[in-house]
Amino acid sequence: MLESSIIEKLQQIVGNKNVSIEKSDLICYSYDATQQKFLPDVIVHPETTGHISEVMKLANAERIPVFPRGAGSGFTGGSLPTRGGIVLTTERMDRILEIDQENLVATVEPGVVTEQFQKAVEKVGLFYPPDPASLKFSTLGGNVAECAGGPRCVKYGVTKDYILGLEVVTPTGDVITTGGPTMKGVVGYDLTKLLCGSEGTLGIISKIVIKLLPMPEAKKTMLVLFDSIDGAARAVSAIIGNKIIPATLEFMDGRTIDCVREATDLQVPEAARAVLIIEVDGDREFLDKQAQRIAEIIQPLGVVETRIAETPAESEALWQIRRSVSASLRKVNPDKFNEDICVPRSKVPEMIRKIDAIADRYQVPIVNFGHAGDGNIHVNIMIDKQVPGELEKAESAIEAVFKGALELGGTMSGEHGVGIAKAPYIPLEITPQVAAYMKGIKQALDPNNILNPGKIFLD
Repeated sequence: MLESSIIEKLQQIVGNKNVSIEKSDLICYSYDATQQKFLPDVIVHPETTGHISEVMKLANAERIPVFPRGAGSGFTGGSLPTRGGIVLTTERMDRILEIDQENLVATVEPGVVTEQFQKAVEKVGLFYPPDPASLKFSTLGGNVAECAGGPRCVKYGVTKDYILGLEVVTPTGDVITTGGPTMKGVVGYDLTKLLCGSEGTLGIISKIVIKLLPMPEAKKTMLVLFDSIDGAARAVSAIIGNKIIPATLEFMDGRTIDCVREATDLQVPEAARAVLIIEVDGDREFLDKQAQRIAEIIQPLGVVETRIAETPAESEALWQIRRSVSASLRKVNPDKFNEDICVPRSKVPEMIRKIDAIADRYQVPIVNFGHAGDGNIHVNIMIDKQVPGELEKAESAIEAVFKGALELGGTMSGEHGVGIAKAPYIPLEITPQVAAYMKGIKQALDPNNILNPGKIFLD
C-alpha cells in the first residue's frame, strides 16, 4: 500500500482525474490475457511525455515499482503488476501525430490502437503490415514493447522492422530519442532495436516513428484442405522452396478444424485433416499466375480441396474461419496454455510430429495453428484445471514442447515474449553468459530495478 503522500504527488503530476485507487479500477488493471491477477496500488494515466517523466522520477526516488501497460492483451504476463506499485497505462496517449505521405513515415503516440492506425494510413494509400491477432484492441506501444508479429510477417516482417525511431522515458525519468525518420542511420548503438521487444523493462515508449509501405494493389486468398498435417507442413516448405513468398501462410491442424466445424457453419470434407490459408498480394495481373503456380506446387502433397476467393467478401469469409479458432478451442477443454514456438520453416513437419508425440505421452489434447510461413506454431495445450493432475501434465508438456523446438534450432517464443509465463524456462534457451550480458544492460539502465521488475528474468 502506497502512502497517501505518494498518491497526492501523483495527482499533482498528472491531475486527479488521471489517478485512481478505486478497487474496481485496480481489478481492471490487475490481469491480462493469461488471466493471472496481481493487484496494483494505484493506476496512473499520463497524457504527455512530461507526465511520464515526472512519474518515473518520483518512482525512482521512492523505489516504487512501475508497470507499463497498453491494452493488457499479452499472453505472457508482461504487463502484470506482480509487485503492486504503479500501473502506468498509456491508453490516453492515443494520437496519430503525423502521416508523412512524401517520406512514407508516421509518428504516433503509444496508445493508438493497431487497427485504427492501419485504417488511417490505408485511407491515404499506405500500408502498415504487422497484424497481430489482437490488432482490434492492442496498442502500438504494446506492439513495440513485445515486438508483435502476425500472419503477414512471413513476407513483411515483424514490428521491429517498421520502427525507425522512438521517444522513450528512462527508468530514472530522463527523456531520450532513438533513431528518427530517415531510412538509414548508424550513429552509435541501435537503441531502437534494443527497446523493441524489451517488454517494458528498459524504458517507457512515449512516441513512435513508423515506416510505411505503398498499399499493395490487390490480393488473392486461397483456402487449401489437406488429408494430413504433414502434407500441409510440407506444402509450406515447397512454396517457399520455389522462391514464392506469400503475404500470409497460415495453418490449422485436424483438431483445430474439428473445433471450427462446431463453432461455425464451415463445410469441410471429412477427409480434410489440415488447412492452409494462403494469401498473395501485389500487382493485380500477377496474382492469378502466382496463385495458379502455388496450386500446382502443392497438389501432389495430399490436397483434398482448394477454394479461391474471387471477391473481398469471399476473402473475408475465409479469414473469418481463422479468426474463429481461438474462441472455438474451449470446446476441447476449458483451460488453455497458448505457446508460440518458432522453428526454421523446413522443420515445421518434424515439429508437428514432435508435438503429436508429446500429446500422446502426457495424454493432453494439443491444438496447433499459426503462421507456418515463418515457422511460428501456436501450440495450445487444452486442459481442465479442476481435474487433479491435469495442470502438472500441462506443465510437463509445455517444457517438452520448448525443448523440442530448441532441438530443431528454434525458439520458445516467436512473438508473445517472455514476461513471467516463460521466465522459468529461460535457461533452456539462453546461456548464463548471455543472461548475464542482458542483466547487465538492465542494471545499467534501471539501477534500482523499478521498471517492470521480475519480467523476463525472475530475479
